[in-house]
Amino acid sequence: MPADPASSIPPGLTQLAHADQLRPGEPPDLLAYLAAIDDPRTRAGRRHPLVAILAIAAAAVLAGAKSMTAIAEWAADMPQTVLAAVGARRDPLTGYRTAPGEATIRRTLARLDPEALATAIGAWFAYRDRRDRRRRAIAVDGKTLRGARRDGRQVHLLAVMDHTTRTVLAQRQVDGAPGEVPGFQPLLAELDLAGVVVTADALQTRGEAAEFLVTVKQADYLFTVKANQPTLLARCAHLPWHNVPVLDHTRDRGHGRVELRTLKAVTVAGFTFPHAAQVIQVTRKTRDLRTRRWRTVTVYAITSLAFAQASPARLADLIRGHWTIENGLHYVRDVTFAEDASQVRAGTARQVMACLRNLAIGALSCARPVNLTTALRHHARDPIRPLAALGITCG
Repeated sequence: MPADPASSIPPGLTQLAHADQLRPGEPPDLLAYLAAIDDPRTRAGRRHPLVAILAIAAAAVLAGAKSMTAIAEWAADMPQTVLAAVGARRDPLTGYRTAPGEATIRRTLARLDPEALATAIGAWFAYRDRRDRRRRAIAVDGKTLRGARRDGRQVHLLAVMDHTTRTVLAQRQVDGAPGEVPGFQPLLAELDLAGVVVTADALQTRGEAAEFLVTVKQADYLFTVKANQPTLLARCAHLPWHNVPVLDHTRDRGHGRVELRTLKAVTVAGFTFPHAAQVIQVTRKTRDLRTRRWRTVTVYAITSLAFAQASPARLADLIRGHWTIENGLHYVRDVTFAEDASQVRAGTARQVMACLRNLAIGALSCARPVNLTTALRHHARDPIRPLAALGITCG
């Protein structure tokens, strides 16, 4: 099945393993993308289809499962209609569908290629949202899985997430925070980023990253500038900001504090940073509601977007939107799914569980729930609801 020109589907996943099962004009559900993942098990040891195991695990996480044991318990309670919908194994003697046990789930997820799973999930999200023209910005950031260690070291994952839908389009393991820099280009290499704005923190504010995005991927960038690039930071700070008017002003009140933000932007040329078009200064003033004392922080950013491409309000949205990956993904995985408390260590299971949590967050955020915890409880009350969120129909 050819990829839609507007989608971010990697070329390797456009030929789906059982696309022939789809009716003409019917969009592929998640099962079609999961079927493109190689089964790590030997043929002699396969009793349950890999697609069924992955779909059951994904649905269980959507129902609030936080561990392998919880996934297995949820699977054991699945009715026949749900087991049939995910392609679970049929017992040749009784004719009934059977769910995989906890041992099977643990062994399979511990041997699965997490990057292949992340790619399949990202491709499904890209196809699902291909006609949503709001997706014009993605954020790149890393997170350490603090509760899970491998060879005495914590696993660090670099992910790229859509600002609006919270869908994770790609994720890969890197060697700690310093590994985010060499992992940046491989993470984005298979994605169609033409016309997309990529936001990243100061760790990625490097000339080679900017050149890669603009020249190779036909994308734009908005990078934060901090002390890790002292020369660039000094150049940004010494621009004549006192002569520049405030172009955008916002005020927020919540979580026991008031925050005022002002934004200024200057068009630059020959700024010794590849494809730089504007430099941005954001001043944040915050005050605890219990005090009268204000705290002021000034930060700088640089972007390839010209003034005609991005208004000051749009620049402010992009800067705030970047933190969605921290607040809407990493924080949710920690607090709602208790990721940092997880003690899963076997093989690649920790990375695979992170992928399944990303899938749950993206699937639930698409429906715009008021609260993800409430949405998880809602899906836990009916085993058909998680499948519907994944585009899988019963019967």
